[in-house]
Amino acid sequence: MNFQIMHKTRYIYHEPVSLCYNLTRLLPRELPYQEVEKSRLAIVPPAIDTREQLDFFGNRVVYFSIHQPHDVLTVTAASRVRLRPELRTADFSGDLHWHQARGRLSESRDPEAIEAFQFILASPLAAPTPELAGYAAGSFPDNGGLLEGVADLMHRIHADFEYVPGYTTITTPLDELFRHRRGVCQDFAHFAIGCLRSIGLAARYISGYIETLPPEGQPHLEGADASHAWFSVFAPGKGWVDFDPTNDKLPSDQHITVAWGRDYADVTPLKGIVFSSGTHELSVSVDVERITG
Repeated sequence: MNFQIMHKTRYIYHEPVSLCYNLTRLLPRELPYQEVEKSRLAIVPPAIDTREQLDFFGNRVVYFSIHQPHDVLTVTAASRVRLRPELRTADFSGDLHWHQARGRLSESRDPEAIEAFQFILASPLAAPTPELAGYAAGSFPDNGGLLEGVADLMHRIHADFEYVPGYTTITTPLDELFRHRRGVCQDFAHFAIGCLRSIGLAARYISGYIETLPPEGQPHLEGADASHAWFSVFAPGKGWVDFDPTNDKLPSDQHITVAWGRDYADVTPLKGIVFSSGTHELSVSVDVERITG
């Protein structure tokens, strides 16, 4: 499966910006099931200093600064990615009892398990709580399997929560989300992660894109797609397995991974500091297109 992704972010400033410093996480990761054939970042006005490096989690981070006055900033990430879903299929065979998985995670000296242990701990946007542990308990009976339980948790979040854009912000607390049960993909991923951490399991936040298809007989609207978020759980002996509660499915041939971290704060697509006395308007357009060849 080959995809072309165009992600355009545009800031319009009400007062000129004299100087800005920015970090982006907009370029997809290279993974066993995901080949990045090309990716580039176009910045207008031109940046005077641009550097790419890997962050703590191995995500591609591009730093840039602009040292000239400007009232509009446009950042466009263009990527071409090949997915190999046969290398991504989740293997539920030999599913460990979730209590066993939790024990192995805390006791194992395997490097992958040691690296995964940090994703049990609280993070600013996905902290464990007794209330989240209580919700998670409905998917993890004493004799239940790990992946079987995570899949059930995904199904329940999809059924219990309503997708309502604009109802929350990225910093809406999980207890408020739990109370109102309305939000978007970032909220559902954070909620699932909080539930899993609350019972001692390792879960991380994934940012990326998903192919969306228009209604039958209607054209695909350019720029009408959006960034997407889901979560991944660590299964000892198998590695990380992705789950998408927004769409109630296991990511395979439509999900493009950009970055991962403890929560959204670790993978913010674009953030920075501007020197200006005014406010701004923000617009984002995303286009995910399946291509041949």
